[in-house]
Amino acid sequence: MSETGTATRTAVTERPATKAATRGRRGRPVGDREAQRTKLLRAGIKVIADEGYAGASLRKVAKQAGHTTGAITYYFADKEEMVGAIIEFMFDGFDSMLDSGDEVADHRKRLKRWVELNSNSDGWIAGFQLLARARHEPKFAAIYADRYSRYRERLAGILAKQQAAGDVRNDISPDILADLIGSIADGWTIMLPIEIERFAPERVDALIDAIIKLLQPPVAARKG
Repeated sequence: MSETGTATRTAVTERPATKAATRGRRGRPVGDREAQRTKLLRAGIKVIADEGYAGASLRKVAKQAGHTTGAITYYFADKEEMVGAIIEFMFDGFDSMLDSGDEVADHRKRLKRWVELNSNSDGWIAGFQLLARARHEPKFAAIYADRYSRYRERLAGILAKQQAAGDVRNDISPDILADLIGSIADGWTIMLPIEIERFAPERVDALIDAIIKLLQPPVAARKG
């Protein structure tokens, strides 16, 4: 084969690799897929916190994450899909708190962590933006309803074990106790960054102490 033929064959062989490299630069982000996806979700939370739901766009999220718009569309088909993933991602963080343990003292750690997560953070601002939007978006509402239900169910399971061990009062069903704890924590969330003095560290400790006390068996039951 002539040198010309060899050069032509080499060019044909190399051309697809060049195109693939170009696709990698323009679309799919380079690196660990899950890490890149998490980076985009965190960027989405930041943009929603700063711009509001209406002002958030795939382009702005991509820019915040340091990617092209093509990179974000590799992970999410549109804004709705991205926001749904953000809601799920935020709930994953809440669920991780339940991994802290099955002892009564672990409720203290969970509540403490809950306050820390929601104290004037981007997640706090974005969370309320998305919760308000869920009133008008059935898909978002379905995610919230499902994840809240699963969280309460798992917390109720932990409380049921503690009741069986005699560490938590058993005159109230575990699912009601789980709902009450969740409602108290959600109520705190509403005003955490607003009423700063109300949630000073020492007062937060007192509030959590009160919840732990309410969970304990009545005095007569403990004596028995």
